[in-house]
Amino acid sequence: MSEIFRLANIQDAEEHLQVITEAYETIRDLGISFRAAHADLNMITENIIHNSTYVLEIDGKMAATISMKNLEEVTDLPFLYWFAVRPEYKNQGVGNRLLTYVEEVVVRDTLLEKGVVLATSKKHPWLLPMYERKGYEAFFERPLGDSDVLIFLKKTLIQQEQLA
Repeated sequence: MSEIFRLANIQDAEEHLQVITEAYETIRDLGISFRAAHADLNMITENIIHNSTYVLEIDGKMAATISMKNLEEVTDLPFLYWFAVRPEYKNQGVGNRLLTYVEEVVVRDTLLEKGVVLATSKKHPWLLPMYERKGYEAFFERPLGDSDVLIFLKKTLIQQEQLA
């Protein structure tokens, strides 16, 4: 089995949309107002062009994806979003490997950022506890749709003493 971590490009847009659409089915079923849950090809293409979108390919097939951008109104740290794993790769550590790669290789070792931020729905049954187990801590909330809250979580990747 070969695994490749890489940046997405325009040629990946259709497959990327397929991954997002399949992975966010649960989000749609829960009625959570994530933009990615209703993404179309234009949204995916614009995201790939204007932000950094990373994929994990397994044997030439896109298994997982996550995007990164600046979200200055909330944080000065890189913001991760549109995290998706194809259902056929769930519970195999695929998402964890991609998230770890982006946190450690991209954000910490390449960008030299001290931490990273992501967000999830308060009403999602398992995402918030999963991110907390991975070392993320809530620091900010804002409304999400009519009856939900978007919780922003931060993870420290470089301790202050490591910066000296």
